[in-house]
Amino acid sequence: MSDNPSTDSEFLSDSVAIVTGASSGIGEATAEALAKEGASVVLAARRVEELKTLADRITTEGGDAFVVETDVTEEDDIDNLVETTMDEYGRIDVLVNNAGVMLLEPLERADRSNLRQMVEVNLMGLMNLTHAVLPIMQQQDSGHVVNVSSVAGRETMANGSGYNATKFGVTAFTDAIRQELSPQDIRTTVIEPGAVDTELPTHIPDEQLLEQLADMDVPTLAPEDIARGIVYATNQPKHVDVNELMIRPTGQTMN
Repeated sequence: MSDNPSTDSEFLSDSVAIVTGASSGIGEATAEALAKEGASVVLAARRVEELKTLADRITTEGGDAFVVETDVTEEDDIDNLVETTMDEYGRIDVLVNNAGVMLLEPLERADRSNLRQMVEVNLMGLMNLTHAVLPIMQQQDSGHVVNVSSVAGRETMANGSGYNATKFGVTAFTDAIRQELSPQDIRTTVIEPGAVDTELPTHIPDEQLLEQLADMDVPTLAPEDIARGIVYATNQPKHVDVNELMIRPTGQTMN
């Protein structure tokens, strides 16, 4: 080992990273950013054509990308994602749990199926995929789990009780597994973005709430801003564990 840990080689070079929700937004930007740092990226999402387009762009730029159609609410898809990645690359170094939905509604008007979908995608899918990847990282004696939460996982907001519940769960889950996995040299990071310019708000089913949000002048980040934070956390020397990054756009005062 080097006398100066800061000279350790970068973690991402020649690593293998799974990115869920990679068909757009933060997932797409993160996959590209990781590939530019030398990682082979496994692109996981339901929209295969978007994933193929992204994979073509990454490989054209000299990177390595592999597409696996995945619905994180389906356990068979989760197992297939992990098994296919191992068949292709033989290891998993980074898992970025990014897939998510934001179905904001006042509770009195909320559809129970929307509440259930947020729990299944935002929380259960993340937990189940982490559970599936963990034995591989333990066998390797290394790995990094990155869970994309939100400022809504730290601060509650009206009309977002279901979303808040899932993102608070992501934040709590990540800190709990940090305590379990850090002694095993497996790192964990929770990323908590503020307002980001993605398609996520278009999923909001409540028309009144959509009209209110459209009238608000809220500064936003680009997906690439969050991707840079994920690269920063995962590309540290192995003795450095960046556990939490909250990233808001300058000027955002509300949660």
